[in-house]
Amino acid sequence: MKSAAREVLKERSMVIQKEMLAKLFKELSHAKEMGKKVVYTFVPGNLTELILALDMLPVYPEINALQSGMRKKSAAYIRDAEKAGHSEDVCTYVKCDIGMMLSGNIGPTGEKLPEPDLLLLSYTGCFTFMKWFENLERLYPGVPVAMLHTPYQEDGRITEDMLAYMVRQLKEDVIPKMEKTAGKKLDYSRLSAMMEDSVRAEDLLVKVLETAKSKPSPIDAYFAGVYYIGPMFTAFRGTGEAVEYYRELYQEVQERLRLGLGPVTPEGEIEEEKFRLVVEGPPNWTSFREFWKIFYDAGAVIVASSYTKVGGVFDTGFRHDPQRPLESLSEYCMSCYTNMNLPQRIELLSSYIREYRADGFLINSIKSCNSFSAGQLLMMREIEQRLGIPVGFIESDLVDPRYFSYANIKNRLDSYFQMLEQRKIIMEQEAPK
Repeated sequence: MKSAAREVLKERSMVIQKEMLAKLFKELSHAKEMGKKVVYTFVPGNLTELILALDMLPVYPEINALQSGMRKKSAAYIRDAEKAGHSEDVCTYVKCDIGMMLSGNIGPTGEKLPEPDLLLLSYTGCFTFMKWFENLERLYPGVPVAMLHTPYQEDGRITEDMLAYMVRQLKEDVIPKMEKTAGKKLDYSRLSAMMEDSVRAEDLLVKVLETAKSKPSPIDAYFAGVYYIGPMFTAFRGTGEAVEYYRELYQEVQERLRLGLGPVTPEGEIEEEKFRLVVEGPPNWTSFREFWKIFYDAGAVIVASSYTKVGGVFDTGFRHDPQRPLESLSEYCMSCYTNMNLPQRIELLSSYIREYRADGFLINSIKSCNSFSAGQLLMMREIEQRLGIPVGFIESDLVDPRYFSYANIKNRLDSYFQMLEQRKIIMEQEAPK
């Protein structure tokens, strides 16, 4: 039986982030009367600095969908979308977002979101994004569409031709359409200055995530990690607010590191770190706290995850370059996790397992998300053979509660944790005395 949920414990950084988001949604609710233009776009490969440099406000449909899932509203939105003709097999982010729009487009804070002035599609490895925007185009007829087509890293590298192709699109199509919508020319010096703040925030985020290399880890890089990446992957990269947030977060994590404390969960700090895991795939949002609780009740800490890299893989060295703003925006889009090929993903996850001294590797496969789920079994078997560590596989969904079975997932995870425990006992017995 699931225990009653306690009040979520909030650190100062969480309060700062909540205030940042509340301010954003307040601005969005008054955007039209303030004369602000609104851009609908996506998280992977987002062009946030460009949007903000032109004094426009971004809206991220998949963020609205996951927020709806956490607020237990997604089921009704998904039903509305299916009644409108969308298949059960369609990405549930899409159906939730469309259902929300059909139901009045009320955002996560209870305030109505404005209609878009521009649909900005930065395509990064997820074909669904293109079909999603076709639906948005039908919902908002007459709204211009700007598409930045991002070449896939088929050979695992970014070539000069790929970079030139991206920059040309920005210069000749994307930025002119954005300027026309904004009613002003892009100030490149302002864009470069914003990227300086991007770099400061990216440095701090990487420092926070890399504290998980310590034993015990002072953070959970999956469940708590989704909060840590929030400002970076959405509307705040390139702002002083994001830098302030990450400075506060880094100080908090450093203090926990100094005191030898484990991650903060909704019910307090984990008392004992029993297992260290690397996780592939997004979390489930409709039962987020219950899902997390299975892990921290077992003393399982996620020390690295692929999901916290969907909006940028900064821990491998990439930083936005204020001296090369368009080139670095292009490189950023091409290096997002969903735009990496399978060998690259396997190598990245393997490096996390080694560097963060993980005890196991776990996949949460998402029923309706082909972008993440394709190739996961291959990745799991390759990592198991390469590193010889226990691997686990569970399945849920993003925001459709019909595909989250608490009992089934808990049984699978309990068995997996028992396997990890047994392996530890055997390794201790075989260790030289």
